[in-house]
Amino acid sequence: MDRLDNAIRPYAWGSPTAIPHLLGVEPTGEPQAEMWMGAHPGAPSRTARGTLVDVIDADPKGELGAETVAKFGPQLPFLLKILAAGAPLSLQVHPDLEQARDGYADEERRGIPLDAPDRNYKDANHKPELICALTEFDGLCGFRDPVQAAGLLAGLGVDSLKPYVDLLHAHPADAALREVLTAILTADPREMARTVAEATAACTRLGGDHAPYADLAHHYPGDPGVIAAMLLNHVRLQPGEALFLGAGIPHAYLSGLGVEIMANSDNVLRCGLTPKHVDVPELLRIVRFEASEPGVLRPEASAGGEEVYETPIDEFRLSRYVLSEGGAAHDLTRDTPQILLCTAGSVTAGEHRLGPGRSVFVPADEKAEISGAGTIFRATVIV
Repeated sequence: MDRLDNAIRPYAWGSPTAIPHLLGVEPTGEPQAEMWMGAHPGAPSRTARGTLVDVIDADPKGELGAETVAKFGPQLPFLLKILAAGAPLSLQVHPDLEQARDGYADEERRGIPLDAPDRNYKDANHKPELICALTEFDGLCGFRDPVQAAGLLAGLGVDSLKPYVDLLHAHPADAALREVLTAILTADPREMARTVAEATAACTRLGGDHAPYADLAHHYPGDPGVIAAMLLNHVRLQPGEALFLGAGIPHAYLSGLGVEIMANSDNVLRCGLTPKHVDVPELLRIVRFEASEPGVLRPEASAGGEEVYETPIDEFRLSRYVLSEGGAAHDLTRDTPQILLCTAGSVTAGEHRLGPGRSVFVPADEKAEISGAGTIFRATVIV
């Protein structure tokens, strides 16, 4: 197996201290938002044999296993991250596989450069993802019941929000949510900025269920995404709890440290809380206007001490082991590729000693045994 040297992405919303604290290093003073573990071409992990992209390209079947290559092609199907949100991320959705393929092909035909600010589809893959909290973690996930959203907006006492409140009481619910989100994102920017300012003052005054939106407005003053966010469920994960975000589900991460895993894609359509491009017609084509509960996941016990976060897709499978000093070693050998990430304690993986934030890549069929006292997250695929 290969010890990984992983890139840290300095996005502006990142916490300057959470990832350094996990790694046991001094903060740089700059935001450190994500640490990437995998073979994404944007920031591949490095090994003693070269980048993980180079290692896999040299022998796809040897590194990934014949079944993984047959099912997903000659690339690692997932990207594992440590995510540290010091400020809210953009409100966003991801396409399903068919939408991604069609959208990518269409933008390629139209000659839109991959790095163009108005480009929606950077690749032809979908991007289901799972976030597992390492600390208390706040986020937004999926639409509230429209009547509940109407109550939250009405409680602000802002006259310009009354039309949205009335619409949210209409039927059917999916049409009401679509109409309100469309109205929010297409409103006159100056009028919306005034509405957001009034709503922010009310949220600050009221606190309670309104408090998270006052914080959003602090980071994104005047942004229509502040009002759009009130249509969504607010969820607070405790350490070890997780959220699965499927295609078309609007969401945003607000604060906290977590382990994130996703299909190896960079396709994002933004709904707000961002200075970046928002393609409203394409967004409305992708969003699933369905009210639902957030669906907090807790790990399910499996054989040999493994705790699995069950999801409905095959590109990734995330589980964890909580090891105790003096306990038996665990054999993790599989016929699929794996990344093992330590998040607490000190764990031995093969010949490597891993502390918090350290990780290894395990090729398919490579002997993989772990022991020690700590927590290991295991990322692999289902074939």
